[in-house]
Amino acid sequence: MAEYKINKVVCFGEILWDILPTATLPGGAPMNVAYHLKKLGNDPALITRIGNDDWGKKLIVLLTENNINVNYVQTDEVLETGKVNAIIGENNEVTYDIVQPVAWDYIHMQNDLKNLIANEDYFVYGSLAARSNISRNTLFKLLEVAKNKVFDVNLRAPHYTKDIFEKLLPAVHLLKLNEEELTIVSSWFADVKTAEEKIKLLQDKFNIPNIVVTKGGNGAVFNCDGKFYTNKAYKVTVADTVGSGDCFLAALITKLFLKENPQNALQFACAAGALVASYSGACPNYSVHEITDLIKNDV
Repeated sequence: MAEYKINKVVCFGEILWDILPTATLPGGAPMNVAYHLKKLGNDPALITRIGNDDWGKKLIVLLTENNINVNYVQTDEVLETGKVNAIIGENNEVTYDIVQPVAWDYIHMQNDLKNLIANEDYFVYGSLAARSNISRNTLFKLLEVAKNKVFDVNLRAPHYTKDIFEKLLPAVHLLKLNEEELTIVSSWFADVKTAEEKIKLLQDKFNIPNIVVTKGGNGAVFNCDGKFYTNKAYKVTVADTVGSGDCFLAALITKLFLKENPQNALQFACAAGALVASYSGACPNYSVHEITDLIKNDV
């Protein structure tokens, strides 16, 4: 019998508390992706940095309870654990006031990190963690040895620049954006109109084989090795959209690792993202069966 191989993934970047109008919840895209990867049967580790405070200790407890590897979570003796003031607007869209500087701005390069990255299947990183010199330099060093680089674009003004993006985009295996992010990033390099043209522009310029764009209530589009796939959104009663895109990405990575065909992978990812949107917060408790049931029962 062939040995079953578990997908090993490292997520790099911010970990924080989302301070919502009605609750304070754990967050940060890398942590959220790691959480959902674990829920979907993968083996994630998280490279980040917390403050030596109660907020940070609570995050360690949460990660440990969910069996996420915390061996690479650094502790800062000066800066506090990250916080974001999240504001829910009309149509359940979320805007963010991201506190700066905080501990995850100072993720240091450590001797064991390159060896960790070189032996993992996927390395997931975002643009927000590149806002500070220390974390950005650590990220660039790790990208040198990563096998499959997954760039989860997370544009939060004023925490990004075109110059940094041009350094983060080359040699990416999978690039994930939403519609607005696709428009902003593609506009830096050419004036093209359709989503397909924007995707092809970035693919050709930076040699990116896989680009996926989430479109909210209109589903998602995925270009995998030059071929386009689309999938509709699944109808749910939306609680909030926090963490929905992170679950979408975790689900897509899970299915691509299992060599599922791109259409099925995209379908599963769309359903997973929709399911999380039906819950409050970025890291709700759910089962894989709920995702498959959403697909099965869709009419």
